[in-house]
Amino acid sequence: MSLAPHDKTMVVITSGTIARALFAVVALLAAYLLWDVILLVLAAIVFASAIEPMTKALVAHRIHRTIAVLFIYMMIVLVLGAVLFFFLPPLIDDISQLTQVFPKLATDPGFLGPFFEKFPHLLETFKQGFSVGEVLPGGADLAAGLGTSVVNTASLLFRGLIGFVLMVVLSFYLSVQEDGIENFLRLVSPGKHESYLVDLWQRSRKKIGLWMQGQLLLGLLIGVFVYLGLSVFGIKYALLLGILAAIFEIIPVFGPIMAAVPGVAVGFTYSLTTGLFILAFYIIIQQFENHLIYPLVVRKIIGIPPLLVILALVVGAEIAGFLGIILAVPLATILVELMSDFEKHKKSLVHPA
Repeated sequence: MSLAPHDKTMVVITSGTIARALFAVVALLAAYLLWDVILLVLAAIVFASAIEPMTKALVAHRIHRTIAVLFIYMMIVLVLGAVLFFFLPPLIDDISQLTQVFPKLATDPGFLGPFFEKFPHLLETFKQGFSVGEVLPGGADLAAGLGTSVVNTASLLFRGLIGFVLMVVLSFYLSVQEDGIENFLRLVSPGKHESYLVDLWQRSRKKIGLWMQGQLLLGLLIGVFVYLGLSVFGIKYALLLGILAAIFEIIPVFGPIMAAVPGVAVGFTYSLTTGLFILAFYIIIQQFENHLIYPLVVRKIIGIPPLLVILALVVGAEIAGFLGIILAVPLATILVELMSDFEKHKKSLVHPA
């Protein structure tokens, strides 16, 4: 009885396979080494995309594209300058006063007296105030490091400034050119995927622009409402708390809750009644936002799931810090479009037309 020979599988590694593998390794290494540059390029693309609707509106009125982009940049600088000029001094004053609230509670706890009687160590902590080392783990070491490493700190700030200038210059260059972003994508894309990547970006850009406009409008509305409401209640730090409310609006679901915590805490430093009124005020604002403002301004025109936004913000902050937070939602939007196309492709293979 003879045994049948086993089938043998031959693996052939061609020079093309080796070349592609080496190219992938080199590409990953280059991405790692040039990570900061890649982030700046992505930030420039997002910023150029954000002002593209305004640029097209001005060009439609027969204004030259370069002049239109320059006008938009000048308006942004003027608005930021005006905001800093009018709001920065009272904002700094609010922050300075707010840092003194808790130590003052030790000498005049008011209705919180019974609470402090049960927890005397908290009262002693408030009397002594807070230090960086007590509030943040390793804060004292950080403060000492900053004090002894002035050169390193200045170098870090200088690099950040240079990066910001390069991002602005690149975004200006992309904005001035007609279809500048699309041309840039064609330049860096593989030939066979060029058309698809440009189409993917054009679809994603519309959603990114709508999301940015919606979030700016939502943050502005909530910030103004909180500022006006707290001003009516006579809260000293209404401007600071309104700005915090506007900033936290970038975080779906949990943002309004996080913004309410300091406002309610400050309200309770006035009196129990004031604290409860402030708590009720924030609840009303949140309900007003959830059932009226958010559905009209954001959800219906964008369609990005809130959970995806939260995950994107967490991952972006972990990977690239503040710049990662800025790029998180735009990149998540592109990912959603990419997955949608992949799903459509799978269905077309299973159920061909």
